[in-house]
Parts: sequence; structure tokens; C-alpha cells
Amino acid sequence: MKLGPRGLARARVPAAFDGAAAAYDRLVGANPGYHEHLRLSARRMRLPGGGAGLTLLDAGCGTGASTAALLSAAPQANIVAIDASGEMLRQARAKSWPDTVRFVHTRVEDLDEGPFDGVLAAYLLRNLDDPDAQLRRFADLLRPGAPLAVHEYSVADSPRARLVWDAVCWSIIIPAGRLTTGDATLYRHLWHSVRTFDGATAFEDRLRRNGFARVHRETMPGWQHGVVHTFLGDAPGTRE
Repeated sequence: MKLGPRGLARARVPAAFDGAAAAYDRLVGANPGYHEHLRLSARRMRLPGGGAGLTLLDAGCGTGASTAALLSAAPQANIVAIDASGEMLRQARAKSWPDTVRFVHTRVEDLDEGPFDGVLAAYLLRNLDDPDAQLRRFADLLRPGAPLAVHEYSVADSPRARLVWDAVCWSIIIPAGRLTTGDATLYRHLWHSVRTFDGATAFEDRLRRNGFARVHRETMPGWQHGVVHTFLGDAPGTRE
């Protein structure tokens, strides 16, 4: 399938994830540090008291890896996990979860819940047509001063990170995706979408333009150092 300069048209991304859902956990499980890095981003939200009394949003939960990361950081919180791919959600729901975790098949812009005491968005923003509108939506969904953590690839600022990303994609991710699913379209899209996403500094600026305060980023250890980051910011207003 022919891809555009940014990969798949964004309206087609959920269907592509539907087709890859059954094999998705096996593929990401081969990525050293994948789950630990999600847990690290969730811990960086610094949610108090194990999440007691908090309601959190996992935006773009996929098969539930980011949901599990939130749960590990805030085991006493109520978690609403959403995704636009019904098949990815089916994989997530098939796993064992406490009653405090609830999965909803929806796009973030269509979510009619909140406010939330924190949002984790992993590998989501670069797959949307309008990241600015999405960030404004997050600001609306969050209580004043509540944290947003965006766990995302960003390589545009670093020649080394781009080389690492290219090497990993073309030697591992794309061949493994083709072997596992018979179709490498989603994984070629992944390569394109990361290559064309904001640099880390530009994305921090995007967060600030859309109202977030105390914006900063922290990267990952291991091979994803400088490739995957936790971008953190607090929603407009002051928490009471």
C-alpha cells in the first residue's frame, strides 16, 4: 500500500491497528524496555497517594500496555482507557484487570467524561491530524493543574536518534511486522510518522502554545535514549 509523506492518512490509522491487533503484543514484547519505559513515563507524572481518589485517562490505550503502566504507578486510581481501534481494545479487555479499570471505544475528541486528574497519552499525538486541537482537548478534560504525560517518539532534533530509528525500523520492526502479520503497511507508517513528527523542542513549544505550564521532557534509558521521551506539562489553572 502506498503511503504519503507522513505515512497513512490519519483516518486510516485505527483500521490499520485493527489488522495488527492480534500480533501487536508479541511485536512490542520484542522491544527491550518497551513496558518499563511506559511505566517510567507513568511514574514521572508523580501522582500522589498511589492514585487514591483520582480518576485518570489513558488516551490511546491500544492493547493495554499503557493502562498497565498507569495502574502500576497509581494502583488505587480509577482509570478510563480509550482507543479508536476496536480490535486493539478487544485484546486489552481480554486481559485481567481490577474493577477500577474501564475500557471505552472512542476517539478522545468524542469522549464525554471528565474532568480527569491526569492523562497519559502514549504513541498517540503523531497519529492525529491536528495535534494542537488534541492538546486543547486534553487541557479541557483535565482538572486545573493536573498533569499530562505524552510518551512519544521524537527524533527530528538529533541526527543520532534519526539514524538509530532508521536502523531499528528497517532491520527489525518492519521485517518483523511483515513476518508476523503478512503486511508491513502499519510498520512503514510507524517509520514515516516518527520521522515527520515534531522535534522535542518544537513539541515542548506546542504544549506551551496550547496552555500547558511547567513543560519539560525526560528521555529514556537504553537504545531509546533520545528517541522516546516523556513530555510533561500541567493543565492551565491552579489545582485547588
